[in-house]
Amino acid sequence: MTVESVRSDVPQTLELPTPPLAGGGVPGLGHGWKLVRDPLGFLAQLRDHGDVVRLKMGPKTVYAVTTPDLSGAVALSPDFEIGGPLWESLEGLLGKKGVATATGPLHRRQRRTIQPAFRLDIIPEYGPIMEEEARAFAARWESGGAVDCTSESFRVAVRIAARCLLRGQFMDERAERLSTALATVFRGMYRRMVIPAGPLYRLPLPAHRKFDRALADLHALVDEIIDERRTSGQKPDDLLTALLEAKDGNGDPIDEQEIHDQVVAILTPGSETIASTLMWLLQVLAAYPDQARRISEEVDSVTGGRPVAFGDVRKLSHTNNVVVEALRLRPAVWILTRRAVTETELGGYRIPAGADIVYSPYAIQRDPRSYERHLDFDPDRWLPERSKNLPKYAMRPFSVGNRKCPSDHFSMAQLTLVTATIASRWRFEQVSGSNDAPHVGITLRPHRLRLKAVPR
Repeated sequence: MTVESVRSDVPQTLELPTPPLAGGGVPGLGHGWKLVRDPLGFLAQLRDHGDVVRLKMGPKTVYAVTTPDLSGAVALSPDFEIGGPLWESLEGLLGKKGVATATGPLHRRQRRTIQPAFRLDIIPEYGPIMEEEARAFAARWESGGAVDCTSESFRVAVRIAARCLLRGQFMDERAERLSTALATVFRGMYRRMVIPAGPLYRLPLPAHRKFDRALADLHALVDEIIDERRTSGQKPDDLLTALLEAKDGNGDPIDEQEIHDQVVAILTPGSETIASTLMWLLQVLAAYPDQARRISEEVDSVTGGRPVAFGDVRKLSHTNNVVVEALRLRPAVWILTRRAVTETELGGYRIPAGADIVYSPYAIQRDPRSYERHLDFDPDRWLPERSKNLPKYAMRPFSVGNRKCPSDHFSMAQLTLVTATIASRWRFEQVSGSNDAPHVGITLRPHRLRLKAVPR
């Protein structure tokens, strides 16, 4: 079945059924309570109730889709746009004028502004920075010492993003501030998404004050970066210069709020998702020593013992497959939402105009109907002869259509390079107090991953 065949042109006079309602709702909260208590398990079991299922989120009705074809239809069809509880929550963090949350003509103009920074022929220019940061990341581990993987993963992700895209001298102190703020903000955003109790979040409770302080610190940090560039008078060929010189639809400079929101959109989602994925890759290296050994052997065969270079990335096929399999089983972006622009049909059901749609890459990428041994960590499933028969939209970690992540090749290059660099130097073991169970927020990451490194 193709995306084109999922939605047919249904005559307006045709009565369509309403999707079935998922069980287990709580009075007043609906299914929001289940999405707080066990969101991954709850979304995964929805496939047992149908291809499209109704959920109650407080007073709102939300429609969940559970198949690869329908998730592709929602992502590609003009009947659905960015919207819903996820994006409403993110607007409090990313603003309404950044590329991550903007829609329509504004979004298209912003994509044109930022896309040149991620062209395939440009990405190799970032190679020396990625190499330097990957080696520094590997060098910060000490033999036998326990390391908090959350702060270290954020540090390398933030520094690569800032140095490549903003050409900033992004000091460790700022990276620490950003990682601390993001951990608090994204946790609070998720609660606000699944339990939409707006006025209650303005009460002066400790958790709410902590969230507000973290959000304010994040935005202050972005203002520092912009002010520092303007004060310096420098105009390097980077994304921040492009934003400061960008024009709106009338040929006038874009306003200060849009510049601010764009920098937030550049630093925040990319750093958060890359850092979360790096944490999962570190967990993989500790949990699957045979895969770590295969990566190390592949690196040796490609480099002959010299340090891993950006130019080696395309040759590290098994390392790349390990990254892809980590993205499948533990996607940082585990939930997405859209909004119906008009009354439409989806999977044979009527979807009213303005309805919110939710789908979970986590659940879809673990569907036993798409994957043999769907819960096994098996990078070899991505060998060409094995992956060719997968459903078309069963694995889309960077989304599709006009909301496809513009930095997909940039992200894959740094994830493969960092993984190869650290796996060729260290073996990893979890230590006392480590907890690699999934921690669910706006992104998915290990709860508290602590590892010790042993030299190879």
